[in-house]
Amino acid sequence: MKKTIKIEGMKCPHCEARVRDALSAVDGVKEADVSHEKGRAVVTLSKDVADDVLSKTVTDQGYKVLSVEKTKLFGIF
Repeated sequence: MKKTIKIEGMKCPHCEARVRDALSAVDGVKEADVSHEKGRAVVTLSKDVADDVLSKTVTDQGYKVLSVEKTKLFGIF
């Protein structure tokens, strides 16, 4: 399963790395693909992780989460 997190406030590759590292440390997150240019993170999950856990992980890094939603299988980019 994949979830897309829309994030406000990331301005540079350092921001991406900070969010990617935090999300990757969450139990159940297999991979985190983060883009400051697109303002989002797409996380690949090995098990279900609650939206509020993902949201808190990002907000704890100092960024605003606009939404968390399941990624559609087609047309994700």
